[in-house]
Amino acid sequence: MTQRQREVLGFMRGFSDKHGAPPTVREIAERFRFTPRAAFDHLRALERKGMLQRRVTDKRVSRMLVLTDRGPERARREREIPILGKIAAGAPIFAVENREEVIPVRPEWLAAKGGDVFALRVRGDSMILAHIADGDLVLVRKQESAATGDIVAAMIDQEATVKRFATEGGAVVLKPEHPTMKPIVVDPQRADFRILGKVIGLIREM
Repeated sequence: MTQRQREVLGFMRGFSDKHGAPPTVREIAERFRFTPRAAFDHLRALERKGMLQRRVTDKRVSRMLVLTDRGPERARREREIPILGKIAAGAPIFAVENREEVIPVRPEWLAAKGGDVFALRVRGDSMILAHIADGDLVLVRKQESAATGDIVAAMIDQEATVKRFATEGGAVVLKPEHPTMKPIVVDPQRADFRILGKVIGLIREM
């Protein structure tokens, strides 16, 4: 390994120990002042050298890279967050509770976040200015209410979307983080509307 690759690997280990999940490409790029492309190239090099590996699930090989030196004791200390289908960051799409994968995280991380946590895969780019891109996994803590400014997963007429939460004149406003997209205004008394939870984290796969 090169010296820089050792530094990247060390950062990933420390980050995973602290947060219970590996850093995103963007977080690695910001730490070392790389471009995202350069960070991605370092990760691919570490994968080729056997220091990172693709996580294998029951259904397929994930695009997510994980550290290879986890060990059985560390694995026993992990909990799993289910990925429950997809969610739109654009026009809402149907949210199917399809447990296509799970994400291993540290129990301490879950305890610090509180409550029941699940993941949804984002489709669309309406939250791009909040650094939530198409294909990202958002980690959602289940709750039925939200405060102004929270990024939430919400269900409208059996369709789910992720937006920034606000209220205006008694209405709920689900705001995109995109310069050309309009907010969704909802009567909170609608029987087909509910907050699924608050977005508390993000994982970007490669």
